[in-house]
Amino acid sequence: MLSLCFIFWLNTAFACELIDSFDMSSLFQKGDVMIGGIFPILNKQVSSMSTFERKPPHVKCAGFDLRAFRWTQVMIFAIEEINNSPTLLPDISLGYNILNSCASPTNTLRAALTLVSRTKENESNSTCRPPVTALIAESGSSQSLILAGTFGPFKVPIVSYFSTCACLSNRAKYPTFFRTIPSDFYQAKALAALVKRFGWLWIGAIQSDNDYGRNGILAFREEVEKMGVCVAFVGTVLRTYKRDKILAVIDMIKRSTVKVILAFVPEGDLHPLMTEIVKQNITGIQWIASEAWITAARPSTPEMYHSFGGSIGFVVRKMSIPKLRPFLIDLSPYTGRGSAFVNDFWEVVVGCKPPSAGTHSRNLTQTSKICNGNESLRVSQNAFFNVTQLRVSYNVYKAVYAVAHALHFVLFCQPMLLWNCTAFKIIIITYLSFMFLAGATDCTPCPREYWSNEGRDECLLKTIEYLSYHEPMGIALTVVSLVGAVLSLSTMSIFLYHKETPVIKASNFDISCLLLFSLFLCFLCPLTFIGRPTVWTCMLRHTAFGVTFALCMSCVLGKTIVVVTAFKATLPGSKVSGKFGPAQQRMIVCSCTLVQIIICILWLRLNPPFPDMMFRYSNKKIVLECNTGSETAYYAVLGYIGILAAICLVLAFLARKLPDNFNEAKFITFSMLIFCAVWITFIPAYISSPGKFTVAVEIFAILSSAFGMLVSIFAPKCYIILIKPEQNTKKHVMGKTVNNKI
Repeated sequence: MLSLCFIFWLNTAFACELIDSFDMSSLFQKGDVMIGGIFPILNKQVSSMSTFERKPPHVKCAGFDLRAFRWTQVMIFAIEEINNSPTLLPDISLGYNILNSCASPTNTLRAALTLVSRTKENESNSTCRPPVTALIAESGSSQSLILAGTFGPFKVPIVSYFSTCACLSNRAKYPTFFRTIPSDFYQAKALAALVKRFGWLWIGAIQSDNDYGRNGILAFREEVEKMGVCVAFVGTVLRTYKRDKILAVIDMIKRSTVKVILAFVPEGDLHPLMTEIVKQNITGIQWIASEAWITAARPSTPEMYHSFGGSIGFVVRKMSIPKLRPFLIDLSPYTGRGSAFVNDFWEVVVGCKPPSAGTHSRNLTQTSKICNGNESLRVSQNAFFNVTQLRVSYNVYKAVYAVAHALHFVLFCQPMLLWNCTAFKIIIITYLSFMFLAGATDCTPCPREYWSNEGRDECLLKTIEYLSYHEPMGIALTVVSLVGAVLSLSTMSIFLYHKETPVIKASNFDISCLLLFSLFLCFLCPLTFIGRPTVWTCMLRHTAFGVTFALCMSCVLGKTIVVVTAFKATLPGSKVSGKFGPAQQRMIVCSCTLVQIIICILWLRLNPPFPDMMFRYSNKKIVLECNTGSETAYYAVLGYIGILAAICLVLAFLARKLPDNFNEAKFITFSMLIFCAVWITFIPAYISSPGKFTVAVEIFAILSSAFGMLVSIFAPKCYIILIKPEQNTKKHVMGKTVNNKI
């Protein structure tokens, strides 16, 4: 219903009266919403017949530009792709009307006026064809200046794909102009930096006699003069210049001593000069190219290489459109797509004149052969069909999609505002401004450490986030860590003071003290996780955690084996006690810990942890974390601790019902259950926690498991020593007190 109302509104919003039109070939397809396109398909205006009579002026153009023709096909391809999309502009068809500009500002204006006017209708009761909603135009900055200045007051959105003049960034002067290519302001800075990098202090410059060349060289000179670079001369060229003007520039180059020349010129304007340079065999010059010709096809020929080989410059970013090649291969003058300009394309690519071309082709010669109708483009090796390194073509593709997304926003997000044409276009312009800033892609993306403000005109430093000692969570975790460390030392002092009592002797004093010391270190480990990550703290936090917990598990394993062997020794004929003494216990602790130490050493040697900045959590903050370096090593450390804990749990579980009155096995079993539960829960919590909370989860797991072992294993002993000293006897430990009561 919305689409029908919208189409009705487009057709009836204004009454139309045809004043005049221009006789121009076009690529046309009707749609609910029309998008105009202006491209220099024929890049040279031969002549025009002006008249004071009310008759359309006839403009003659020549010089078929294969690259510009591909731009038109990319626009058509993008529109067809959008029309087939079920999510973008559903139930709304896009149409197009594409005209040739002849690379002329005057003809560009004629084309634009044709696009924004209705077509000729003879019937008095007929309605107007919807005018174009937006223009995809133009390749030259001078042409775009004409369009932006003329149609800006009428709120007609214009999206350029190749106009780079910095002068077009004036949002107050050109409020409806956008582009999908950066401004020359940034290219000029980059070229100046390039000159400085190579130490060139004496250079020449060539500019095109238009806004692109003049503004580009002006910005470049302002930059290099700050660096002490002298520009010896500035030559001016244009594709329509007569040969004597080109020869004057050649003479300027030959008389100068410069060996480095910057050419800030579109490829079409530079080609006459390049041809003359090759003809006069001028070599030994290092050419610096602007983006307009560094990747163009015509300069990249064997003939040109002798003089221009080794030219350097900055290129437009390349992209690929995989589905475009089959679309281009289907071009043919014999099918339904044999529309305007396809005959010219066919002669250039295939090398023969289609029988249907007649005398309308602008590139045919007297000797052109006639095609037999069996020719195919599928075996053609022409660069026209290479869609893997698209530069300007991809800018056209982006421009179409930018307009489509703006239309989608207007039609499906703001339907109540469609009350007249001006409001409709203002909303499109507003949305395009949001998509691009104050200058479309004239903006430079903020570095990763910064984010754009709401006005998209300033880069603000992102908030640095990490778990610090000054925030409540950091303070709480620090206090808990220190409390645990103090409790470990306090328990150790109790054991030292009462080491001759039966409870302490029965619990293996040496291993118990070593276990308490390792727990003390475990409680101190979280302190390396808090604070700004550094190289040393990142390497220390995971390795220290791994070694100390391996030492803990090794001590617990030693204590568990002591309990099991002690029971086995009481069985008749058992010789276990003689095989497992203090020396064997220390060997188990040292060997099990040594394995973890070796893993950590290899980790630090091969791919150690390092401080890193994480940007994936938020657009407005940077999370400082310790990158584990080698994830394999990190999981090997955790896995080894898990293996030791599992072995301790199994042995302690088997010995949990031994007949001793003071049996450590059941306490070790309980502590290992807590340990395993904590670390099994830790894995999903660690993965799902964002930013600094990841570190907090790891600290919580360390503290929880350490407290679990401290309380489960040592609290019962401290309770008997401090609260129930009457039970701290050999009879009670051996279980004889209980038997006597029975």
